[in-house]
Amino acid sequence: MRKTKAQRSNEATMAAVRKFTRRSVVKGAAGAGAVAAMGPWIIEDAFSSSGEVKVISWTGYLPDEFLKEFENSTGIKPSVSLLGSNEELINKMKATKGRGFDIITPTLNRRGQWVDLNLTQPWDIGRIPNLSNVEPSFVSASQAWTWGGGVHHLPHIWGTEAIAWRTDLYTTSYGQLSLGDLWIPEMKGKVQGRPHSTMAGIGRYLAEIGKLPPFTEAYKNEEDMRKIWDVITKFAVEHKPWIKVFWNDHNTQKANFMRNGCVIGQTWDGPVIELMKAGEPVQYMAPKEGAFAWLDGLSWPIGSKNGEQAHEFVNAIYTAKAGAQMALHSGYNATVKGVADLLDDKSKAAFNSAYPEDALERLWWWPDEPTWYAGIRDEYRDEFVAA
Repeated sequence: MRKTKAQRSNEATMAAVRKFTRRSVVKGAAGAGAVAAMGPWIIEDAFSSSGEVKVISWTGYLPDEFLKEFENSTGIKPSVSLLGSNEELINKMKATKGRGFDIITPTLNRRGQWVDLNLTQPWDIGRIPNLSNVEPSFVSASQAWTWGGGVHHLPHIWGTEAIAWRTDLYTTSYGQLSLGDLWIPEMKGKVQGRPHSTMAGIGRYLAEIGKLPPFTEAYKNEEDMRKIWDVITKFAVEHKPWIKVFWNDHNTQKANFMRNGCVIGQTWDGPVIELMKAGEPVQYMAPKEGAFAWLDGLSWPIGSKNGEQAHEFVNAIYTAKAGAQMALHSGYNATVKGVADLLDDKSKAAFNSAYPEDALERLWWWPDEPTWYAGIRDEYRDEFVAA
């Protein structure tokens, strides 16, 4: 069967991100051949002495320490607005026709939704020499966002969505832990999750036990998607009583474990790793099916008024020191080489306990979403939420 453009794009993206391994995370890959392939380098030493840069980013990605150092060294004043979801970002950019920010932070697998919007412009790679510090596999992955004469996405932070639980109320271990643990009888009324990704978890769990085809089949076309999501939604609605509360951003995930009575959940790694490092009785870990993995990037909207400042800001992000600041503050993972050497013992321990043994080799990267996919998924999500 001939593959669609969306399928070929998805396969290329996933092939690129799969190249990274535990070794590349811990020790850093040598060389920057993938970066060099993106175009010639033009190194500019001059800093802007004034101006501003407006960024919309995810919670924790740009800590105050980094922002202050950037302003002190460049004279550019950064203004950061916080982002709760990719849907929020897309709707905001559509409403403003790409204006209002100089840097936005879309997730890699949303390429199919952005390519047709014409709301971003290619980066001038020659003005970002520090891109050579980034793991080449992540740079290669961002090249999936190449259109209109250049690359529209540069890698920033990667992370996962997997299973977290209160260690004082539940016991499990790597290899035993499953996406299906959310739905065991003793967890009724004690689960937190984000509606659409919890449903994706159901799809992968049902595929693992032979009740659905591989979940990636849902991205092929609308007919296959509806066949799979019909089954997922039936399961989700039947198990709605298991849900204590839905989350929609970084901080609510922490509150749900510490104040709102949740025992287990499908969560992002960052919020729970923050709690782990603070000594709270929680654990985050990849399930045996593999953790959902994502790569958030940096894009330059067409309505940017501060292009020079935007390029300098991105260049400043790509140092090991800045990457370590972001990783320590957010609980997520930087894409810059050498960051692991700068992390504290608690951060290293939390990372290793979240991704033990072969967990990094088993990551499940979110596929590229075709333009039609999100709208249909939202129909099923709304049915689940309203049940």
